[in-house]
Amino acid sequence: MAKKKKVKAVLMQGNEAISYGALAAGVNFFGGYPITPSTEVAEIMARELPKRGGKFIQMEDEIASIASVVGASLAGAKAMTATSGPGFSLMQEGIGFAKMIEAPCVVVNVMRGGPSTGLPTDPSQSDIMQARWGSHGDAPAIALYPDSVLESYELTIRAVNLAEKYRTCVTLFSDACLGHMREPVVLPDLSQVKIIHRIQPTLPPEWYKHYPENPKYISPLASFGEGYRFHVTGLAHDAHGFPTTRPDEVARMMDNLRNKIVHHTDDLVQVEAIAMEDARIAIFAAGITARAAKKVVVALRAKGKKVGLLRPLTIWPFPDELVKQYLSDVKGIIVPELNQGQLSLELKRVLGHRKTRKIVEVQKNTGELITPQEIINAMKEVH
Repeated sequence: MAKKKKVKAVLMQGNEAISYGALAAGVNFFGGYPITPSTEVAEIMARELPKRGGKFIQMEDEIASIASVVGASLAGAKAMTATSGPGFSLMQEGIGFAKMIEAPCVVVNVMRGGPSTGLPTDPSQSDIMQARWGSHGDAPAIALYPDSVLESYELTIRAVNLAEKYRTCVTLFSDACLGHMREPVVLPDLSQVKIIHRIQPTLPPEWYKHYPENPKYISPLASFGEGYRFHVTGLAHDAHGFPTTRPDEVARMMDNLRNKIVHHTDDLVQVEAIAMEDARIAIFAAGITARAAKKVVVALRAKGKKVGLLRPLTIWPFPDELVKQYLSDVKGIIVPELNQGQLSLELKRVLGHRKTRKIVEVQKNTGELITPQEIINAMKEVH
């Protein structure tokens, strides 16, 4: 019998995991501008991409960075950038452009305290809403948020896959604490990991439409330089990409941008449910804050308390149906988050008001993490 190969754990930083996850997913272009606390992602990509035949470019600012990423994507690259709050703000127009022209790309946002320059070296979760509503117009969003170094690696691969599959710009959240912490991780065997590449057109170039009608809202994507001619514009456009103001063509374009997200929520939405089968009090937490919540569940379950955790790995689209499934009948919901109530606002939208259920908010925006004890203390308000 063949001896099983022993897999060694490696000590890895969160930002490092994002970089190597991107490389594993096939990212071959990175355009960025250094900003705390995301800079390690750019540093590693600058070192590793040239070794693998990829391209790295440091641009003059974040506006130019997202522009370079979109351009590289149009030329066929798997393209990515990494930034933090102020840079994410500057990228919003470019992110909207990427969504409008359906150019696959990934923007990593290692969140820090804000607004403005804020707290550059401290964690925050205050860009949750910006990922959904930061770009003007009705632009659908996909945003993922890991809670560990290993998951940073895994969800980076997933972010690249979803960008390629749905022809859109995907946000991958991290934060100053998760991005800089180190954990021993056993990386998955890449031969067992599904890597998705954009669908290539098989039609003759003269038949090609860059934005064809498709009942599944997923369509082939030609790249510049391959012989397929198409027009790219941020204006409302027709099936060939040319500007239009015809209501029927504009409506079809806008419906496609929306429906390719809302019609695939089963594929996009991921949550982790811990001890929710009989939970009477639930914690709803994401990212770094969910780590404290997990400690609470373990500690209180050991004392016989019926406490559970629902953690969204997908922030956008928000997991409406799974929130209803798991949280509709609990007595109370504790929502710890490093902002002034962005996740709790979504919970209230989905669940509405009910006198027999209380939503208790635990919020910090001081650059400090929420502790397990602070979550436990909040539970007193449920009784």
